[in-house]
Amino acid sequence: MWNNTRITELLGIPYPILQGPMGGGFSTPELLAAVSESGGLGSFGAYTLTPEEMQEADKKIKTFTSKPHNINLWVSDVDQRLAGYSSEDITRLTAIFKPYFEELSIQFPELNPDIPSKFEQQVEAVFRIKPAVFSFIFGIPSAAILNEAKKLGIKTVGAATTLDEALALEEAKVDAIVAAGFEAGGHRPSFLKPAHQSLNGVFALVQQMKAKIKTPVVAAGGIADGKGIAAALTLGADAVQIGTAFLVTEESNAMPAHKAALFSDETKNTVLSKSLTGRMGRMIRNRISEDVTYEMEVLPFPLQTRLMAPLRAAALEQGKPGLANFWCGQNAVNLKHTKATDLMQSLIGETNQLLG
Repeated sequence: MWNNTRITELLGIPYPILQGPMGGGFSTPELLAAVSESGGLGSFGAYTLTPEEMQEADKKIKTFTSKPHNINLWVSDVDQRLAGYSSEDITRLTAIFKPYFEELSIQFPELNPDIPSKFEQQVEAVFRIKPAVFSFIFGIPSAAILNEAKKLGIKTVGAATTLDEALALEEAKVDAIVAAGFEAGGHRPSFLKPAHQSLNGVFALVQQMKAKIKTPVVAAGGIADGKGIAAALTLGADAVQIGTAFLVTEESNAMPAHKAALFSDETKNTVLSKSLTGRMGRMIRNRISEDVTYEMEVLPFPLQTRLMAPLRAAALEQGKPGLANFWCGQNAVNLKHTKATDLMQSLIGETNQLLG
């Protein structure tokens, strides 16, 4: 049967369908639980949370489900070039965005480049929580972290945007690897080369990885229905990871304007941009992504995020979505399910019809 794969065996789940972690406040315990209770692997993106907030979220998750689920973190959660960043550079680069702030009649936020990494402390919280799965992007945790996860019985899942990244993850002995295609919405989690030099499509990347590595592979990017699942499994993937289709469900924490945009014709126009956070991500094309091209320098991550957060909030409050950035994958033209459970049933049913 199509749903019996190395990933379902590894993670102890009935169906090889993983919900994309969706950090930055989009994840909810309710969404995670709906997916896990339906036989997939629910996920919770925690990279913006403090360890205390992670443990509070875990308490809520456990009131909804006891099924296997995933906690996701960013190995590199602060750009290295932020160290020693000058006030002159901040002034120079924020000036690019001044006209948008003036249009919305809001003040610039005060920006402090002294932003410490939370990753090490967050990992300690993961070890206390002991989820079935600990996934990560933007790099590879230390051998000590991976070994401790193994001792605790936590399966580890890394993300690769190139074959070289997949080979590095396999050498680190992770349990599974996400083949992160450039079709996916949200951040492009490259870590060996710059993101703009790591633009592989998911189906090409899956085949490259299956030819060269033995670790189970999860296909991610542009998969939103049973046809996509069937295609990925046929090419050798052991599971799929789906993001945008879950982002529009009522259980996700995406804002109403974001969900409305994902159900609109705007989804045919997505672009890879670093204008929102300082790191490349796929979003719906808007005024800012048009004006601030990828070649232009912006603030490092996450300082750029702190600049854009009040702008995005004000744009939505004032009814100017053209100044708000909305993450979106390339295949969002046929989204229809607004409940995560209904989406899971549709994904399973359609794949059953195709693969039997």
